[in-house]
Amino acid sequence: MEKLWLKSYPEGVPEEIDLGQHRTLVDVFLQSTRDHADQGAFTNIGQTMTYGELEQKTADFAAFLQHGLGLGKGDRVAIMMPNLLQYPVALFGILRAGMVVVNVNPLYTARELKHQLRDSGAETIIIIENFCHTLQKVIEDTPIRNVVTTQLGDLLDFPKSVLINSVVKYVKRMVPAFDLPGRIRFKDALNRGKSMVFKPVDIEPDDIAFLQYTGGTTGVAKGAVLAHCNILANVTQARHWIGPYLSELSDGQIVIVTPLPLYHIFALTANCLTMMMLGGRNILITNPRDIGTFIKAIKNSGMTAITGVNTLFNGLLHHPDFKDVDFSKLKLTLSGGMAAQRSVAEKWQQVTGTTLLEAYGLTETCPAVTINPLDKEAYDGTIGLPLPSTEISIRDDDFNEVPQGEPGELCVRGPQVMKGYWNRPEATAETITPDGWLLTGDVAAMDEKGFFRIVDRKKDMILVSGFNVYPNEIEDVVAMHPSVLEVAAIGVPDARSGESVKLFIARKPGESVTEKEIIAFCKENLTGYKVPRHVEFREELPKTNVGKIIRRELRDEDKAA
Repeated sequence: MEKLWLKSYPEGVPEEIDLGQHRTLVDVFLQSTRDHADQGAFTNIGQTMTYGELEQKTADFAAFLQHGLGLGKGDRVAIMMPNLLQYPVALFGILRAGMVVVNVNPLYTARELKHQLRDSGAETIIIIENFCHTLQKVIEDTPIRNVVTTQLGDLLDFPKSVLINSVVKYVKRMVPAFDLPGRIRFKDALNRGKSMVFKPVDIEPDDIAFLQYTGGTTGVAKGAVLAHCNILANVTQARHWIGPYLSELSDGQIVIVTPLPLYHIFALTANCLTMMMLGGRNILITNPRDIGTFIKAIKNSGMTAITGVNTLFNGLLHHPDFKDVDFSKLKLTLSGGMAAQRSVAEKWQQVTGTTLLEAYGLTETCPAVTINPLDKEAYDGTIGLPLPSTEISIRDDDFNEVPQGEPGELCVRGPQVMKGYWNRPEATAETITPDGWLLTGDVAAMDEKGFFRIVDRKKDMILVSGFNVYPNEIEDVVAMHPSVLEVAAIGVPDARSGESVKLFIARKPGESVTEKEIIAFCKENLTGYKVPRHVEFREELPKTNVGKIIRRELRDEDKAA
């Protein structure tokens, strides 16, 4: 297929990237902390940590991991916390020590947490105290032997740190009681690391940097193996794309608002790592659901960029104080994770004066695959053009290329494509072809200018507020309920979250379980965004001649209702 998108490439963006300048993410980190030592790197709850301070703290933490815990290159270390200053310290400390970061969603239920810790083989976890009660429930059934705990305000200056930690724990009672014998406090770990000598590690480009968990195309969460070279390629691709657009800004003037959690691949790469390469400052939003506090944090921040998902932008636009934010320096608004709605994009442009630009990617591609040109004047519903060194091919069910304009499965090949799924060779073979094409499971089409548009999802995955929800997992949980005979989960349109989960349930004979009871059961076993909002009871569910429930038929019936 002719690469029509090259005719539409933004000026100054190369067709191919050159990774010769850096070999690993640690190389990027060390250069940035050296070049921008006195500039702000991360701001959270009104306090800024400079690049120089970040370098010192990460060296201390890396030394503690090496000598205090006796960990070595390749060991997996889990991080379970929201956006706090502690996150980048832990992140880059782990990477500098040649270890593997295992990002964990703090909202995981005990069941979900146990699966990820056991699957990854992580023996160490850095966790905020608010969720230690969840870890306590499963720690005996996991490989975890080292627990490092932190509180919300640990890296803030005195007396703010003490005040915030006290309010969170004793006034708001946001820290349920827990008992984790032998745990080490994060601040103590840093203090102990100061007296130790960090020993730099020889890290190779193909060494694993992250096990980033995702459902892949179906089923239980799998760890996408993201090597240093994969993430570094995606960061370099992004820098080439957005760098020229921000080139007139001097050192310290690139300020990006980061409301999405850094444990999510979108914010991890687009905000944390790409801005690290550009010397930008991240404003970390710990709780983006608290829109009022969120707006106060960015009101006079001088932000030049913000990333998010459609539901987040919509929430901001509907808050009365958002109109008072200073947008005079805002140059880039990037939407990903889920489809942006035209009404939201048009309102965003009207209020902020900037175009809401869509990008597309997957955990398996670190994540960026396509992005719109940054000088696009208006939202048009496309996911943009492939990044440099990225090939896209639209294929039919027989893996033949389809004609331009025709829909087919979006397949991608490039240096950002993962190495595979952790310890799952069969799942890897189902997702990546022998010649390197990643099958995304998304149906797309390319227009006459080379821009791509998502048509539908080939698989049954449900997208709730930018997070992947997989029917198999929901069904497995609901099927454990003693009153449930059969269950099927589908995604239905939702004005707030894009999609939400709907269940179809056939009860066991004589049972009378209610919708309320099913939802309560799900809340005990699933993260909030996976919990169904709708339950429909039926005498039986449609099946194939071999007894497989036909979700497609349920979706079609629901749409027609």
